[in-house]
This record gives sequence, C-alpha cells and structure tokens, in this order.
Amino acid sequence: MAGLVAVPTGTPNMRAEIDGAIGWMIFDKPEKRNAVSLDMWEAMPGILAKFEADPAVRVVVLKGMGGKSFVSGADISQFEKARSTEDGNLHYDRLSDAAIDALGLCPKPAIAMIQGWCIGGGLAIAAGCDLRVASPDSRFGIPAARLGVGYGAAGVKKLMALVGPAFTKEIFFTARHFSAQEAAAMGVVNRIAPEGGLEEYVRNLCALIAENAPLTMAALKRTVGELSRGHEANLACCDEMARACFASEDYVEGRTAFMEKRRPVFRGV
Repeated sequence: MAGLVAVPTGTPNMRAEIDGAIGWMIFDKPEKRNAVSLDMWEAMPGILAKFEADPAVRVVVLKGMGGKSFVSGADISQFEKARSTEDGNLHYDRLSDAAIDALGLCPKPAIAMIQGWCIGGGLAIAAGCDLRVASPDSRFGIPAARLGVGYGAAGVKKLMALVGPAFTKEIFFTARHFSAQEAAAMGVVNRIAPEGGLEEYVRNLCALIAENAPLTMAALKRTVGELSRGHEANLACCDEMARACFASEDYVEGRTAFMEKRRPVFRGV
C-alpha cells in the first residue's frame, strides 16, 4: 500500500504501521487468536510513544490479524511460567497495566477495531481505548471466574466507567460471551459496523477525526480522563490545556476558515 510506513516493535507478535493520519497497532498472532503474551504487553507503550511523536499521526487504531479475533485474551500458555508466583503476577500486572495506561496517556484518539473474539485481556485493551467499533459477529466476555483469576481495581474501573456497576457484575459473574448487539446495548462498544464493512467504517471515522484540531482533542481526552478520577482530578491541568487551544495557531486557522467558508487545515500548533 502506497505511503505505508512500518514501525519497529521489538517483537514479531506485534506490528505497527503508519498510513497517512492513522497509526495502526496490530496484534499479530493469529494462530492463537492474538492472545497477548508478555512481549506484546511490553511492546505497546513503545509503539504508542512513536505514534505520539509523529505529528502526521492524528488517530491510533488497534486491530487483530487473521479476521477471527481482535484479542482473545491473555496467552494462558504463559501463566504456569509467568503467573504461578506472587512476584510473577506482580510483574505481569505491571506490564499489562502499563500497556493499557499508555492508551489513556497517549494524547491522540485511540480506536479499537474489533472483529471476532474480544475476550479477557482483549476487552481490557478495548476498554482502555477511547472508542470501540465492532463487527456484527464480534464476541465479548471476561472468563476470569472460570480461571480463578483476580482482576485489579484499575481494570474493573475502566470497564465500569463504560457499562456501570450492574453490567460489570454481570460480565464478571457469568463469565459468558456476549454478542456485539448485547455489548452495544451495555455500552461496551460505540458502534457496530455494517456486515463486511468494519475497516471501511473505521477508516471513515478516522478521516473525520483527523480533520479536527489535535490540541482540542488532546485537551478533551485529558479532561475526560481527569474527571474520571473524581476528587483526585487535576482540573488545573485541564484548564491550562483548554487555554493553550485558544492561544494556538490552530484557533486562528479555525476562526479564519469559518469566516472564509472553507475547511480548516490544522497543524497541531
């Protein structure tokens, strides 16, 4: 594909590509339905940092290879070695938490493009994104109660922010799989794409987002994140970022374009 730029990830199980305004983070282990291994968790913050540093990237999209799964969960085959001790569990949780936190800290909008299985750690990754778009045949769930796995408060909080306490309990208590339609009704996903049109839908959404002012979107993303922290919210930082929007060249461009009845061309400065 013309203009496609590969970004090093440090692991064959993750790919990263820049295609115009889109930074693609790709889970590439289709033989295991993209189950996330330690090397994949570890690679995610570095990929996002590269996208953040590139001003051409306006939106980040996460996808799974193979057409059958976004991410089917954590790679359970690693649990005996990586999560059989308290220290191992702590190390694993630090890596996975850092990866998901990086999605929230990245100032650019992050979209989970979900096709097929979105289970356990996959749902945690999707919940860490800003938007979630699913194919009609997608399936969601968290099987922790069937594995005896404990879920940390940070992961539960992200899911609860999407669906509320009652649905959070239902998802965990039943450990069953939910359809895309059920997930949309609960608030897990923002949109269900037309049958066979998931990538086209996401690309159109990215094009719409990419036209908008990066500083405004970064300020909004940070503000929503801070407000979710309740009394610990750094509202001063939010207000400072809002003021920076008004002081930017993009604000001048936005006003001028409106008066001239043309589309603005924002540069993120």
